[in-house]
Amino acid sequence: MYAFFKNKYLPIAEAKMSILTHAFHYGTACFEGVRGNWNEDEGQVYIFRAQDHMERLINSAKVLRIKIRFTAEEMVNIAAEVVRKGNHKEDIYIRPVAYKSAEVVANMKAHLLEDDVMVFAFPLGNYLDPNKGIHCGTSSWRRIDDLSIPARAKINGSYVNSVLAKTEAVESGFEEAIMLNQDGHVSEGSGENIFIVKNGTLITPAPGDNILLGITRDSVITLAKQELGMETVERQLDRSELYQADEVFLTGTAAHLTPVSKIDHRAIADGKIGQVTQRLQALYFDVIRGKNKKYMQWCHPVYDKPSKSSAKSNGAAVSAVRASDRR
Repeated sequence: MYAFFKNKYLPIAEAKMSILTHAFHYGTACFEGVRGNWNEDEGQVYIFRAQDHMERLINSAKVLRIKIRFTAEEMVNIAAEVVRKGNHKEDIYIRPVAYKSAEVVANMKAHLLEDDVMVFAFPLGNYLDPNKGIHCGTSSWRRIDDLSIPARAKINGSYVNSVLAKTEAVESGFEEAIMLNQDGHVSEGSGENIFIVKNGTLITPAPGDNILLGITRDSVITLAKQELGMETVERQLDRSELYQADEVFLTGTAAHLTPVSKIDHRAIADGKIGQVTQRLQALYFDVIRGKNKKYMQWCHPVYDKPSKSSAKSNGAAVSAVRASDRR
């Protein structure tokens, strides 16, 4: 496993950070979770919607006054090079992080502190089981309000909120948490967006309900419309509507598209995976592995043809580092 750390590609074991690093003490960092999906038939890893993830990272960094010295395209190239150097031939998870790298404690003037960026990748199978419906519990922990910590940014420090909810859920016998916002409306899971199917319509919480605008969420909305002819309604969603839904599923980079069979000990419909969920899940898994050529614009291949692989990957690495030197 490899990382891009302090402007170098090196094994993850050698990527070390000082205990004085500002981001460690105050959560002054933002991140992305990006999936690389293995296509066995093609011998290829496809990074799903890589450009969109890197653009969202740059937008998250703006909230924290972090300056990323790379463009989104350069960040995609760095991520692909990290995967190549690790020679991954399986499903992987890529973690780009932009952070306040200053080695200083007791300094809240973030706009005056140094910034840096790192990217690393590691193998990751299913975060939640996509082949069976999971049991979710409504969390006692409320989703952080956008006026406290912006929900549209993936800020490291804010994920304590998710950790508390997920831990509570698992200790209570559930597999995932569902979080409500400060007004008591459904917001999202601990790391996923949530959808219900009711009378042939997809419904999901609106951006104003303190959700992260998920890239998988957006992908599913697009697939539902273009492939199933289903529109998605974005509106406030009450907890009781979950219990009465025809189908419920979660979406997220780590979770993919995960069916929900029970919430708070109540079965969703007959407790089986619904037809809409099944169809969307099958579409999604084909798309992320590059098997549906209609959506290849969402898939960034990591490996070139063997005769060109070494030269091109080395060129990408040199280009990215040179870019960092001049910006």
